[in-house]
Amino acid sequence: MASLPADLTLAVVGHLEWVTFLAVNELPAPGQISRAHRSLEEPAGAGAVVAVQLARLTGQKVAFFTALGRDEIGARSEARLRELGVTPIVAWRDQPTRRGISLVDRSSDRAITVIGERLTPVAYDPLPWEHLADCAGVFVSATDSEGLKLARAAKVLTATPRLRLPVLQGAGVSLDALIGSNLDPGECIEEGALTPAPTLRIATEGEKGGVLIPGGRFEAQPLPGPLTETYGCGDSFAAGVTAGLAAGWSTTDAIKLGAQCGATCATHFGPYA
Repeated sequence: MASLPADLTLAVVGHLEWVTFLAVNELPAPGQISRAHRSLEEPAGAGAVVAVQLARLTGQKVAFFTALGRDEIGARSEARLRELGVTPIVAWRDQPTRRGISLVDRSSDRAITVIGERLTPVAYDPLPWEHLADCAGVFVSATDSEGLKLARAAKVLTATPRLRLPVLQGAGVSLDALIGSNLDPGECIEEGALTPAPTLRIATEGEKGGVLIPGGRFEAQPLPGPLTETYGCGDSFAAGVTAGLAAGWSTTDAIKLGAQCGATCATHFGPYA
């Protein structure tokens, strides 16, 4: 594969949650107390993970249009994202920033609990939406229908089914790729449900690779190290695909880059190495 262009301009529109990652020997059964032998806190969730991964792929600052609460967690999230190479463009809310707890056991099984409502940037927020028209690629994990229309100004627009069907239908825009997981019922949208249909529908299946419509099955990439956990693997895959498509790569090469990003993510604790 060729290298990504040095001047590739990318952005993300979406949500985050401040996640506490806990490594445990076993996921606790009802009534059981378990002990974590490792812990980590990071701004995560689909929007944040994709933004950080894009920044690392390109070596460029990536604009992240998001919403945060006016609280300590919101301030910590903004500061940490800047450390990770992301430029947060924030719609501040008088609500608590969403938090999450992710537990992973020795076999890499995991369980996630979220606390609070997902805060979403929407079109009426006074954000510099015009910046999206200058982007080669934009990934969207959370907004309203009008926000998705604004994002369509980018050369390449990709999104997750987690945007939810009413938002996708209400926007009525053509996506260059709709990227989700066949293993997650919340990311499955029936074929024919969207008009216009996405140019590409990509459904991942973990170590089995996934399905591309049109195009058929694709293979996963080998892990560059031992499996640690799978949090953020699908989002890292989406980042790689978005970057590849935005760079003008073939679908095959873009998916291969995404699969490499997902495989690398699976070898470290938390979404960022």
